Amino acid sequence: MSVRTGLVGVAAVVSVTAGAFASPALADAPHRTGHRATQRALDAAVAAGVPGVTGRATDKYGTWKGTSGVGDLRTGAPRGERDRYRVGSITKTFVATVLLQLEAEGRIDLDDTVDHWLPGVVTGHGHDGRKITLRQVLNHTSGIYNVTADKGFQQTVFARDGFLKHRYDTWTPDELVRIAMSHKPDFAPGTSWNYSNTNYVLAGMVVQKVTGHSYADEIRRRVIEPLHLRATSLPGTTVTVPRPASRAYSKFPDDPDKKTYDVTELNPSLASSAGEMISDSADLNRFYSALLGGRLLPAAQLAEMKTTVPVPLGEDGSEVGYGLALMSQKLSCGTVVWGHSGGIHGSSSDAVTTSDGRHSLAFNFNGDWAGDSQAVMEAEYCPK
Repeated sequence: MSVRTGLVGVAAVVSVTAGAFASPALADAPHRTGHRATQRALDAAVAAGVPGVTGRATDKYGTWKGTSGVGDLRTGAPRGERDRYRVGSITKTFVATVLLQLEAEGRIDLDDTVDHWLPGVVTGHGHDGRKITLRQVLNHTSGIYNVTADKGFQQTVFARDGFLKHRYDTWTPDELVRIAMSHKPDFAPGTSWNYSNTNYVLAGMVVQKVTGHSYADEIRRRVIEPLHLRATSLPGTTVTVPRPASRAYSKFPDDPDKKTYDVTELNPSLASSAGEMISDSADLNRFYSALLGGRLLPAAQLAEMKTTVPVPLGEDGSEVGYGLALMSQKLSCGTVVWGHSGGIHGSSSDAVTTSDGRHSLAFNFNGDWAGDSQAVMEAEYCPK
């Protein structure tokens, strides 16, 4: 989930992406510059108001780690290179990976309807799970209403007073879906595109129905453990972030005092399988590198994941496509990167890699109101 643009919107989505080097010269550029441009972009985010940034890039020359700003406004402690943080909607790529593995095993078909696996769940006010496929759920062409667009949910979870009162409340997937079903669909299935967190709440429910295990358990068994992602976790209802970690900060748009609030502790069930995960930059680079490098999915399923539909362009005219929880974006120098972004209270994250998985970048802002993530990606892959 993202709160950068009203909880996970197109603008946040457009800031995420995917790719391959345009040429050997471009591929060598970050190494020749020693990632100085990337460090400058991290510093610029802090100058723009982000409390602190941590990031890591990995390519054929090795690993670069960069930080800027502070991880704790009270003590002045700096951001750490090994900080863990909430990754929000980056969770979606892990969920989609599990479903595609299940397809490769012959246990599901992406053209199965939602109702086939979750009978009677997607219904009401025009929603009809008998007409929506799992593929449409995963690429956000289902038309299913986005739960985080519900005004009551926004007031409870994202407004200042609501969050401060309800930050430790537990939400079930069924509750989140019922909220979405109280609205009309955004459009008929397959006729348009709109980012909907409800899609991935449902995806997590499908994983459980197919396997008999929670989506969290399946992600641990199929992805986290094989890749040795030691900093990655699915906290469920645990409200803290494991150490090492910095604090997370938010400025609520409806706060008349424009104060900065420490929002580190919260119950991530509000995001469910659409955005509950915690990770760090090293693990995110390892995950996306393995995914694009073909270590997690057979070629046929990876090709399905990379089959994109166009999404609304960014303000800069960026060319963006959305696959199955995997986004592609062509950067200014022609390099294409693949990945996802994620935002949740006080935390804004991006993770991208090239199409061969050999040049990866992941970074996190520990504030949700400022900073240019696109500039950081441009600096790493298209340094001037």
